[in-house]
Amino acid sequence: MTILVFASSLLGAMALGMPIAFALIICGIALMWRIDLFDSQIIAQNVINGADSFPLMAVPFFILAGEIMNKGGLARRIVDVALSFVGHLRGGLGYVAILASCLLASLSGSAVADAAALATLLVPMMVKAGHDKARSAGLVAAGGIIAPVIPPSIGFVIFGVAGGVSISKLFLAGIFPGLMLGAALAVAWWYTCRDEKVTPFARTGFAQRVKAIRDGFWALLLPLIIIFGLRFGVFTPTEAAVVVAVYALIVSMFIYRELKLRDLPKLFVDAALTTAVVMFLVATALVASWLLTVAEITGQIVDLVRPLMEHKTLLMLAIMAIVVIVGTALDMTPTILILTPVLMPIVKAAGIDPVYFGVLFIINNAIGLITPPVGTVLNVVCGVSKISMEDIIKGVWPFMLAQLAVLLLLILFPSLVMVPARWLYG
Repeated sequence: MTILVFASSLLGAMALGMPIAFALIICGIALMWRIDLFDSQIIAQNVINGADSFPLMAVPFFILAGEIMNKGGLARRIVDVALSFVGHLRGGLGYVAILASCLLASLSGSAVADAAALATLLVPMMVKAGHDKARSAGLVAAGGIIAPVIPPSIGFVIFGVAGGVSISKLFLAGIFPGLMLGAALAVAWWYTCRDEKVTPFARTGFAQRVKAIRDGFWALLLPLIIIFGLRFGVFTPTEAAVVVAVYALIVSMFIYRELKLRDLPKLFVDAALTTAVVMFLVATALVASWLLTVAEITGQIVDLVRPLMEHKTLLMLAIMAIVVIVGTALDMTPTILILTPVLMPIVKAAGIDPVYFGVLFIINNAIGLITPPVGTVLNVVCGVSKISMEDIIKGVWPFMLAQLAVLLLLILFPSLVMVPARWLYG
């Protein structure tokens, strides 16, 4: 009965159109009523405690860094580097989009910011070259969701805090799976555009490639700084967020000189507004999370799935199928905050490595960003590219299937995640 109260109150509040943060509070109140523990002070205290976390300081700095990179010219230079190396191939602009997505993912960690930047720069170029607009927009949207997987990742920060998992290990474990997602997109793009009549860009010479690398050097250096710093313990993920934001600000203002002093107030306000939404979600989620523990719902759920405990692969398949379904209706952050407290006890009881689970969980949630009808990244690319939702759904599905195939591969072969991860974090 307690599980029914939890699910019906949460889903009922959301069905009424209530914002997710308030729906979580309503869910908490319903659970309090069920276990006869209602106290408004408990709600307020848990909301405050939910936001009072040092690792969560990484969130506003990563969001700020993403805003700076898009407005400061770092994103455009990444695209120029990719264009100089693969633009001449058949369907080269698609490979540019994929390569640029992987490089931008290692800078900002925001799927929405990366997809918006690449849609603005590349979709018009791809259409002009002769590519189908829906397919081009779909590829850019699918490439954008690599951002939550390759570090730095806001999704890993939130999951690490909610699940009590090492954020540094999550960051390092996400690198190889993120690159696998990019490789899967390249295969899918090659297959889908093989019959298109397009005009490839002229092959760039060695001197032009050197010029593109030199121009984008400061942007390309940032991923190396992050990986080196995390691998050798120079800074924590939270400190890495500050390093990224300050580095991007210095490069944008004093080296590339595309970001002016007058641009900063609006940039800071935009980052603050986005941060406020994310942090309020995190804060209210702790109310529901605390009550899940008090009401012993996690224990009841563990009992329900106990028959699958001895079969880790089947258990992971079942969990990932649930997350795929939830991802069609919820955005990434609320899905992480709602499901992590429920799923982590199951994962630990089954003996599944929390870092491995976290990587697959975030990949699954990232794919949810391009699944209709909610798909945040899908909606953003629709708006930027001026294309209908119906058309972009047709364009994105081959790439979404390719990424789901990678997820299935990682479920069947956990070593694809853990072997590179253990090599990186020692």
